[in-house]
Amino acid sequence: MTKQADSSTAIAQTDDLSAAICNSILPDFTGYLIKRSWVTIQRDLRELLLGFDLSQRSMSVLSVVIANPDINQSDVAAALSIERSGMVVIVDELEGLDLIRRERALTDRRAYALRATLKGQQVLEKVHAAIIAHEDRIFANLSSAERESLHAILLKLVGN
Repeated sequence: MTKQADSSTAIAQTDDLSAAICNSILPDFTGYLIKRSWVTIQRDLRELLLGFDLSQRSMSVLSVVIANPDINQSDVAAALSIERSGMVVIVDELEGLDLIRRERALTDRRAYALRATLKGQQVLEKVHAAIIAHEDRIFANLSSAERESLHAILLKLVGN
């Protein structure tokens, strides 16, 4: 089979899958639509963040650390629902990229206080601008009012 035939077969399979889903009960479920939306969004976001040597989790940790200087690792892990062992790996990664630094907490010598470096702050500013462009692209078919409404609804769902 040629590459063109492979490509058209893949497109046909994708179209068949979409039709199969559209003809099922799945689009009736808001949770399913949110999941499908997230898959689309995170795939694009993953590619974007790779350009900054970050994962979605490491970018989230960097964001929380910048907003909360000297926060300890356990509090970041709890805030982002990251296992403590996973948190150590992310902090090591961010520290290795010179985006954060880890120091013993003054109040608890067993804990580490995290603080962003200047480079970390600069990287997050660039990431922030790139994610805004990413979201503008992803949500281009929504009006400003629809986007604001969606955002407000999602904030309610996550409890903020």
